[in-house]
Amino acid sequence: MGKNIKFGTDGWRAIIAEDFTFDNVSLVTKAIAGYIKAAYEPAKPVIIGYDTRFMADKFALRAAETLNKLGINVKLTESDTPTPVVAFAAKHLNSAGALMFTASHNPPEYCGIKYIPDYAGPATEDITNLIVSNVRNGNFPGESANPGITGIFNPKPDYMEFLKKQVDIEAIKNTGLKIFFDPLYASGKGYFDMILKEAGCDVTSIKNWRDPLYGGAMPEPREKFLGDLKKLVTENPPSVGFSNDGDADRFGVIDEKGNYITPNEIIAILFRHLLKNKNKKGSVVKTVATSRMIDKIAALYGIKVHETPVGFKWVGAIMRREDVIIGGEESGGLSVMGHIPEKDGILANLLVLEAMAYEKKPLYRIVEELGREIGINYINYRLDLRLTPESKESAMNMFLNSPPGQLGNIKITRESKLDGVKFYFEDDNSWMLVRPSGTEPLLRIYFETDSRQKLDAMVGDVKKIVG
Repeated sequence: MGKNIKFGTDGWRAIIAEDFTFDNVSLVTKAIAGYIKAAYEPAKPVIIGYDTRFMADKFALRAAETLNKLGINVKLTESDTPTPVVAFAAKHLNSAGALMFTASHNPPEYCGIKYIPDYAGPATEDITNLIVSNVRNGNFPGESANPGITGIFNPKPDYMEFLKKQVDIEAIKNTGLKIFFDPLYASGKGYFDMILKEAGCDVTSIKNWRDPLYGGAMPEPREKFLGDLKKLVTENPPSVGFSNDGDADRFGVIDEKGNYITPNEIIAILFRHLLKNKNKKGSVVKTVATSRMIDKIAALYGIKVHETPVGFKWVGAIMRREDVIIGGEESGGLSVMGHIPEKDGILANLLVLEAMAYEKKPLYRIVEELGREIGINYINYRLDLRLTPESKESAMNMFLNSPPGQLGNIKITRESKLDGVKFYFEDDNSWMLVRPSGTEPLLRIYFETDSRQKLDAMVGDVKKIVG
């Protein structure tokens, strides 16, 4: 039963009509209900939200009907809603957690479902392991003699009021910045741009309507999908551009010169901003694939650094147990102290504007100053090697058990096996992480170094080794 249902780092995703079917949605919902009934009081409702994907609203309704039959009450969002907004509602509405129908930045043919517990962060492995076990073993609760009911609600107003308390919107308004926003036809529309427009900021939005095909591209705020946004920024100086992914838990930023600012740089900029301009106290959390820029800033300010496996659930777990100034991952997700332990691309974009307002400088100048402050300009690169399952396993075993002594003529001095295997080099500025994709025949290899020459040499050696 449910043999094709596999939970990755952030829930179950599959191709619509292939594995992501109404029957399988009911199956997974029942499995989640098994956990909910054991962990929460019967009176607590379950929040259900969905993004702009094809049929996501219908899948969400099927999940609500399934939970109702099991005696569980549901609060269903009235329209497509970002993941951080659904997570915020799960925490603040005394719920039994939330089901979110999204495939994030995946191609249009995918949909997904993730369970968000009432603490408003990604479900930890003990929870997802139980849900997967329920799917595999058909361990579902029986139908109730007292069916639950589904109420429709709007989580937006409470979330928007919260944002106004987290970010100095008035300072942003006073900059007079010209701002362009591209939600990529997805659920971020009407959040980042609306809060700024209501404050009187100069904001222009594009692609701010629902298109389940995402204009023939992907709802991912990487540089390759932000060409229209970059064009607007460069043709209307001085201005800056922002974007979100399919469920608005990731961010994308374009500076005044039309440069794409990487998530690693944004996390570092905001970490520095929260320390320098807002006097935040606590630790910082980053995944093993995230830049050492964070470590350099932490060393300057005497801040403790936590490094976790890839996946925001690991970041969120630390944010739940101690004061964390910022937690982030190189793929474009972050959250900050005082917020939920879940990625929020809407808040991230607003905080970039706030940092610019406090610094009274263009974004590209802030990036330059950051490099000078930490004394280095890092270069990051990710190599995705598509291999057969056998070749993928063989290559991974080689890196784990008999790795090369050097790459690009730089000696490897130590390694970490926190997630895959991470190699540190003798120049003390370079590292490489090798980890397999959990859902695709891919070996993902991440690099960070301080020169293009070093990077090219390291990548070239890896390609020779893997073949």
